[in-house]
Amino acid sequence: MLPSSISTGPRPAAVAFILVTVLLDVLSFGIIIPVLPLLVERFTLGDTARAAEVYGLMGTAWAFMQFVCSPIQGTLSDRFGRRPVVLLSNAGLGLDYILMALAPDITWLFVGRVLSGMASSSFSTAGAYIADVTAVEQRAAAFGKIGVAFGLGFVLGPAVGGLLGAVDPRLPFWGAAATSLINACYGYFVLPESLPPEKRSAFAWKRANPVGSLGLLRSHRELFGLAVAEFLMNLAHVVLPSVMVLYLGYKFGWDSASVGLALAGVGISAMIVQGVLVGPITQAYGEPRTVRAGLLCGAAGFSVYALAPSGWVYCLGIPIMACWGLAGPAMQSLMTRRVSHREQGQLQGAIASLIGIAGLVGPSLFTQTFAYFISSATKWHFPGAPFLLASCLLLLAMAIAWAATVQREKSGEPPDS
Repeated sequence: MLPSSISTGPRPAAVAFILVTVLLDVLSFGIIIPVLPLLVERFTLGDTARAAEVYGLMGTAWAFMQFVCSPIQGTLSDRFGRRPVVLLSNAGLGLDYILMALAPDITWLFVGRVLSGMASSSFSTAGAYIADVTAVEQRAAAFGKIGVAFGLGFVLGPAVGGLLGAVDPRLPFWGAAATSLINACYGYFVLPESLPPEKRSAFAWKRANPVGSLGLLRSHRELFGLAVAEFLMNLAHVVLPSVMVLYLGYKFGWDSASVGLALAGVGISAMIVQGVLVGPITQAYGEPRTVRAGLLCGAAGFSVYALAPSGWVYCLGIPIMACWGLAGPAMQSLMTRRVSHREQGQLQGAIASLIGIAGLVGPSLFTQTFAYFISSATKWHFPGAPFLLASCLLLLAMAIAWAATVQREKSGEPPDS
């Protein structure tokens, strides 16, 4: 019989499993980063330009499936519980990586990428699980731990993938499949259900589709303001994967090794902030102030990136930027307080949809900005323009988040739970 006991509190093994699930999802994604473009190029017979086009389409398709499927998984978890959705997502992701490892041509590889976008949408359910089993005053710290799992996966994944890919380009896919399937098997025995039947809600497509799930964000004035700030924050974040490598090579002449070290520094610094500092700071100063402080640090860090005259000055911005990591967990915690237990999955799906929209819009916004300000036609040569744009987005997000929460702070009214 399937183990399915209901969790009555933040059982350490269950919470640890959710964090490991996030880690392994990101790790499996990161493992294939070094080899997927090479495999695409192999299937296009060495045509690098064609490979770049196909790889770009894969990335767009993956982000689109995240946008579509995250609210579906979140709403399904509100109806059937978090446990079956998380376990099926893990198993599905593992089977999909096997498909990609065996893909005989570019079409099957593309199909596998689309399916991985669908299966890896379990992040929304993982967030809902954490909200279920964590006291409201501890949620910011718990979401910070999810951020640590993200960061660790992105630091370790490409490194492991590079080592495996040196042996065989398809080996990283087998490694990604193994991590996901092993995690699903482990979770079968240790993961209890966190959402009791009496707190579940009926499934409805009007809430499960991306547009419908976003409608939840308009149900509460403060929630809507926080959602807008969340979107702007994620849109600003897209500048890093979109132009960071190009910018560092263009302005400072850094090679791939130097860029890799910088990225590792960013990841490690962010993990320290989210894993160690989020909890104490939110408890000492409250979530609204923590959000504003984090966004201000992010804006300052992006400004350093944009204006740095040399590589070492750029590096000074890394620890400042890392403190941006205070904002995300505190923001999510604030948002979870403003919906019921029955809507936590839908909320996490809606947040994932916002991230998906940012992932669809951001790359073109920042790469086109970068291209314009380094072109010979521009009157103002300014390679750091994309980072300055991201800084402005974070300042706007800070103002909106402040407006959404300031009235409650002034009145001394307790937060929603």
